[in-house]
Amino acid sequence: MTEENQETVSEQTQPQSTEQTTEKKYKLEHNRPDCIGCAACAAVAPDFWTMDEDGKSDIVGCKKRDDGWEELDIDEKNYAENRDAADSCPVNVIHITDKKTGEKII
Repeated sequence: MTEENQETVSEQTQPQSTEQTTEKKYKLEHNRPDCIGCAACAAVAPDFWTMDEDGKSDIVGCKKRDDGWEELDIDEKNYAENRDAADSCPVNVIHITDKKTGEKII
Protein backbone atom coordinates (compact mmCIF):
# COMPACT_ATOMS: atom_id res chain seq x y z
CA MET A 1 0.00 0.00 0.00
CA THR A 2 1.41 3.39 -0.94
CA GLU A 3 1.77 6.18 1.58
CA GLU A 4 -0.97 8.13 -0.20
CA ASN A 5 -3.37 5.16 0.01
CA GLN A 6 -2.57 4.72 3.72
CA GLU A 7 -3.51 8.36 4.37
CA THR A 8 -6.80 7.95 2.50
CA VAL A 9 -7.66 4.76 4.41
CA SER A 10 -6.70 6.40 7.68
CA GLU A 11 -8.99 9.37 6.94
CA GLN A 12 -11.86 7.08 6.03
CA THR A 13 -11.60 4.96 9.18
CA GLN A 14 -11.38 7.81 11.66
CA PRO A 15 -14.63 8.28 13.58
CA GLN A 16 -16.70 11.28 12.60
CA SER A 17 -17.19 13.91 15.26
CA THR A 18 -20.57 13.67 16.95
CA GLU A 19 -20.53 17.40 17.66
CA GLN A 20 -22.51 19.34 15.14
CA THR A 21 -21.34 22.76 14.14
CA THR A 22 -24.30 24.98 14.81
CA GLU A 23 -24.69 28.38 13.31
CA LYS A 24 -24.93 31.14 15.87
CA LYS A 25 -28.54 32.31 16.09
CA TYR A 26 -28.08 35.93 17.15
CA LYS A 27 -25.88 38.89 16.30
CA LEU A 28 -24.84 41.02 19.26
CA GLU A 29 -23.96 44.59 18.28
CA HIS A 30 -22.47 47.43 20.29
CA ASN A 31 -22.67 51.06 19.19
CA ARG A 32 -19.35 51.79 20.88
CA PRO A 33 -19.03 55.44 19.76
CA ASP A 34 -22.16 56.32 21.75
CA CYS A 35 -21.25 54.21 24.82
CA ILE A 36 -21.03 56.31 28.02
CA GLY A 37 -18.99 53.72 29.94
CA CYS A 38 -21.40 53.09 32.80
CA ALA A 39 -20.15 49.46 33.03
CA ALA A 40 -23.58 47.94 33.61
CA CYS A 41 -23.05 45.46 30.77
CA ALA A 42 -19.69 44.31 32.21
CA ALA A 43 -21.28 43.87 35.63
CA VAL A 44 -24.23 41.88 34.29
CA ALA A 45 -22.39 39.76 31.69
CA PRO A 46 -18.65 39.71 32.50
CA ASP A 47 -17.99 36.74 30.21
CA PHE A 48 -18.99 38.88 27.22
CA TRP A 49 -18.32 42.47 28.27
CA THR A 50 -15.21 44.22 29.56
CA MET A 51 -14.22 47.79 30.23
CA ASP A 52 -11.48 49.33 28.09
CA GLU A 53 -8.81 51.84 29.15
CA ASP A 54 -10.77 54.64 27.47
CA GLY A 55 -13.70 54.05 29.84
CA LYS A 56 -15.99 52.44 27.27
CA SER A 57 -17.12 48.83 27.17
CA ASP A 58 -16.07 46.21 24.63
CA ILE A 59 -17.56 42.90 23.56
CA VAL A 60 -15.02 40.19 24.39
CA GLY A 61 -13.73 38.52 21.19
CA CYS A 62 -15.73 40.78 18.88
CA LYS A 63 -15.23 41.92 15.32
CA LYS A 64 -14.54 45.66 15.24
CA ARG A 65 -16.21 47.45 12.35
CA ASP A 66 -14.89 50.51 10.51
CA ASP A 67 -17.75 52.63 11.88
CA GLY A 68 -16.62 51.97 15.47
CA TRP A 69 -19.35 49.44 16.21
CA GLU A 70 -18.54 45.95 17.49
CA GLU A 71 -20.33 42.71 16.69
CA LEU A 72 -20.30 39.09 17.79
CA ASP A 73 -22.45 36.14 16.81
CA ILE A 74 -23.84 34.36 19.87
CA ASP A 75 -25.67 31.10 20.60
CA GLU A 76 -29.11 30.65 22.09
CA LYS A 77 -27.46 29.69 25.41
CA ASN A 78 -25.81 33.14 25.60
CA TYR A 79 -28.89 35.12 24.64
CA ALA A 80 -30.36 35.72 28.12
CA GLU A 81 -27.08 36.97 29.60
CA ASN A 82 -26.58 39.44 26.75
CA ARG A 83 -30.24 40.45 26.77
CA ASP A 84 -29.77 41.37 30.43
CA ALA A 85 -26.69 43.41 29.47
CA ALA A 86 -28.67 45.20 26.76
CA ASP A 87 -31.58 45.84 29.12
CA SER A 88 -29.19 47.31 31.71
CA CYS A 89 -27.66 49.81 29.27
CA PRO A 90 -29.03 53.30 30.02
CA VAL A 91 -28.23 54.65 26.54
CA ASN A 92 -29.42 51.64 24.50
CA VAL A 93 -26.20 51.04 22.57
CA ILE A 94 -26.41 47.22 22.81
CA HIS A 95 -28.51 45.48 20.18
CA ILE A 96 -29.42 41.85 19.49
CA THR A 97 -30.68 40.70 16.10
CA ASP A 98 -32.10 37.31 15.10
CA LYS A 99 -29.81 36.35 12.24
CA LYS A 100 -32.37 34.12 10.50
CA THR A 101 -35.26 36.60 10.40
CA GLY A 102 -33.31 39.85 10.61
CA GLU A 103 -35.62 40.95 13.45
CA LYS A 104 -33.98 43.48 15.77
CA ILE A 105 -34.96 42.14 19.21
CA ILE A 106 -33.48 44.99 21.20
